[in-house]
Amino acid sequence: MMHKLSITVISLALLLLSSTLLAKAKKGDAVVAMVNGTPIYKSALDQSYRQNKLFISHKSVTRESVLNDLINRELGIQRAQKSKLDNNSLVKNKMLDVLYHAQISKDLEPELKKIAVTEDDLKAYYKKFPEYRTAHILVRLKHTPTPKESEAALEQSLKIYNTLKKDAQKFASLANKFSQTSAAPNGGDIGFQPAIQLAPQYFKAINGQKPGYISSPVRTAFGYHIIKIMAIKKFTQVNQALYKKIVYDTRRDKALAKYFKDLKRGASIKITKKYLK
Repeated sequence: MMHKLSITVISLALLLLSSTLLAKAKKGDAVVAMVNGTPIYKSALDQSYRQNKLFISHKSVTRESVLNDLINRELGIQRAQKSKLDNNSLVKNKMLDVLYHAQISKDLEPELKKIAVTEDDLKAYYKKFPEYRTAHILVRLKHTPTPKESEAALEQSLKIYNTLKKDAQKFASLANKFSQTSAAPNGGDIGFQPAIQLAPQYFKAINGQKPGYISSPVRTAFGYHIIKIMAIKKFTQVNQALYKKIVYDTRRDKALAKYFKDLKRGASIKITKKYLK
């Protein structure tokens, strides 16, 4: 039971931030959403959005998705308070985020116990999400670039890509010269990466392709990437324990999404959509 709790705590670390931190409203702060009469303020949305953009690279981050996380968090808090979990002497002095994780873990435990990952499950997952070794040339963009900055970065990326179309052997030297990452001196090589660790757009651009393939410029939260596939790992070569955890986590996250969906059915939620733009 304890290991299930710890897994859930890690999974939602960015979701369930300190209650005190997020509940504080600045003077004149706008209300973005109401959850059973409890406000979620624009300052909390802004703060969480910045943190997610900074630390999460493997999935698309939007203001709407971050607000959904904050609503889920508030629903979890309210459920924990209703069940009087916050009065339990064993957890009374714990941080609030751990307290609410404990409630979620308690509610989900029956579903988590049903999750079993077989070798066939791993093979099916790996067929969809193989592990690539890639190199990339990144023309970096700041988190909120202007249209002019985006256009200039794309133009530079296309120039590099057109050079590579004429001579693909120049990839390493061009990466060393132009790529704005720590991997540039290594020809842009970032080694093998599980798909879950890559930005969705990055993985989509290479999935199904063979070693030697070079993508056209691909936009992610970091900027424009030109990606080269160096190698593809066979299923027999991968870390089976790692992929078992990835498949388990994927199924657990589905159970978690259903849990919050069910909580929302019985909740009164009002959203001010103009703050999501």
